[in-house]
Amino acid sequence: MSEVESEAEDEADEAPDAPEPGRQEVWIEKYRPQTLDEVAGHDDITARLKRYVERDDLPHLLFSGPAGVGKTTSATAIAKELYGDDWEGNFLELNASDQRGIDVVRDRIKNFARSSFGGHDYRIIFLDEADSLTSDAQSALRRTMEQFSANTRFILSCNYSSKIIDPIQSRCATFRFGPIDDEGVADQIRKIAAEEDIETTEDGIDALVYAADGDMRKAINALQAAAVMGEVVDEEAVYTITSTARPEEIEEMVRHAFDGDFSKARSVLDDLLTNKGMAGGDIIDQLHRSVWEFDLDDEAAVRLMDRVGEVDYRITEGANERVQLEALLASLSLEDR
Repeated sequence: MSEVESEAEDEADEAPDAPEPGRQEVWIEKYRPQTLDEVAGHDDITARLKRYVERDDLPHLLFSGPAGVGKTTSATAIAKELYGDDWEGNFLELNASDQRGIDVVRDRIKNFARSSFGGHDYRIIFLDEADSLTSDAQSALRRTMEQFSANTRFILSCNYSSKIIDPIQSRCATFRFGPIDDEGVADQIRKIAAEEDIETTEDGIDALVYAADGDMRKAINALQAAAVMGEVVDEEAVYTITSTARPEEIEEMVRHAFDGDFSKARSVLDDLLTNKGMAGGDIIDQLHRSVWEFDLDDEAAVRLMDRVGEVDYRITEGANERVQLEALLASLSLEDR
């Protein structure tokens, strides 16, 4: 038995069983795009990738961008269009965050790249979260890319391309995936809701779009979770299931602080942290997203952004979330007083 056949059997053993009839499927897999044409929100990128596929001339690729915007989906869609039904035998997917050392490069990647195959000029190795690889592993990967470039193409996926060493970046065609626009997320939600015969409200769809913040995977997961809660997916169900504050609650907290009423601002914060179970980091993220929607004058918005950046850094370094957020509100309440 060849190394590839053995590896394929091992991966098949690890793969989850197909859903039983009647069992609820995970919608992010059920509705995952199968072709590049179906990938939403990145028309310019998919058009360029389709030209590579049409010419059957794929370079090494580097996909960068936030989570849930279609990087993995695009990689698998390329393989399916190039190899058809044989795509699984010619496509090796590895997650660098699970296997961060140099051994994954020296062993699994090299074994797959070296093994014999027929019918195609090259195979694809997809390395997800490649920015989690150590520097030594990336150096080894660079040498492997050089050694097996005749019969192997690499697709690397990362959140931050700056964490990929320059020698690898220079060997790849880079594609930067941005957050999916609100209209694209809303359209996909409506399609899935219609397919699953789920009743949604416009407020519910708007809430899903807001909670997702450009992350299609998060939007679909939230839709599925909210659909289980009741007959109608509305605003209340979405904000509850996603533990997301309503934009007006965040704005109310900030306005009380700017008005000098620290007690009321702190009361809103306490409700978000205690009753709604939000994490301090999530509140900071929502503050950052919403600053320019609060109709503040430029000076007030700049002061708020300055405080948000400082608090975010302190929380990241391990400071107490509640203390830092209350200090933020206190600082805003004391401005010009």
